[in-house]
Amino acid sequence: MDARRHRRRLRLDAGARRAAQDRQGARDQQGAGRQGQDHRRPGRGPHPVRHHVPLLPRDESVFTTSSETLRLSGIAADIDDSGEFASVRVQAGDLGDDAQTRIRLGATPDVVVGSAHAVTEDGHLVVASASGSRLAPYASGARKAIWVIGAQKVVPALRRIRSYSLPREHLRLQELGQSSFIGKILILEREALPERGTIVLVHEPIGF
Repeated sequence: MDARRHRRRLRLDAGARRAAQDRQGARDQQGAGRQGQDHRRPGRGPHPVRHHVPLLPRDESVFTTSSETLRLSGIAADIDDSGEFASVRVQAGDLGDDAQTRIRLGATPDVVVGSAHAVTEDGHLVVASASGSRLAPYASGARKAIWVIGAQKVVPALRRIRSYSLPREHLRLQELGQSSFIGKILILEREALPERGTIVLVHEPIGF
């Protein structure tokens, strides 16, 4: 697809940036509980987020998905740059253009840490992806999954992905001479295994 045509089609819905009201957060917490997921709400600011993520194992593989939320909160650097964790990204090294090996290495870590593009008010997590690489560990590949999610992502419908998340990601990749699209969408409704999933819902907008 011609990048200029694709750029014209993507319109940013500024209204989607507004943080969810407390009542929406409360409904999301109730919904997450019904879906068998642990639900945590840290204090305001990016630093409490890092301390509120469950204690990660030092002797098990941890994979951080590509996420602005993880980058802005400092969680990605804590896991991948500190040397304290068995980071899948660090262990893999520079794989160059070998996309298939990258996808395979991230598919079955012991723990995956990432985010979601939207959370419905009844507790469903919605994740969109171009290649689908993050969907495998989110859905079942990882033994434990942790999602760090900004309050602005709690929405009553799924319009947010196309009207806000995709245009923001497209703008980010344009700086690298690339473009983005939605290739696959994963909806996480509930967990079959107790305590597998943890949602860390941040009080303020973070990520997209």
